Amino acid sequence: MRHFNRLIIVVGISLMALVGCNKAEKSATQTSPSENSSPEAVAKTNTKTDSEKANTSTTKTEFDGLLGVITNTKVAVEARNFAKAKEEFGKFEDFWSKVEDGVKSKSPSAYKEIEDKSDELKAALKTAAPNKEKVLAALQSLNKNISSVAKS
Repeated sequence: MRHFNRLIIVVGISLMALVGCNKAEKSATQTSPSENSSPEAVAKTNTKTDSEKANTSTTKTEFDGLLGVITNTKVAVEARNFAKAKEEFGKFEDFWSKVEDGVKSKSPSAYKEIEDKSDELKAALKTAAPNKEKVLAALQSLNKNISSVAKS
């Protein structure tokens, strides 16, 4: 029985060593650049900081949120449910405030257009009887501008 216990311990240690070696080998192969990567591309990829990567994904999330607000507002306007449209568009500023500085520095003209259209939509949705066609046209313009900035 004593020999059996020793054998179990030796087998366990051997298995852990094999698993540990295998993981180190995978890690080394996963981090090496592909043969087709240029040195410039590899350097550019390696210079992105963790905060830049997180900022990019956060910004994408915010742009997706903006586009979602526009879509939900459009659905409500098409159904002539202007109270719901006003409620949905009320969420726009939450997302916009997180990306507007970046948009302003990246594309001042798009920033101005987005600001103007969002102000136009807020005013239109506050009226007693909003003009459906004008609201839909403003939403389409807003969607186009935000989509173009999000891609750049």
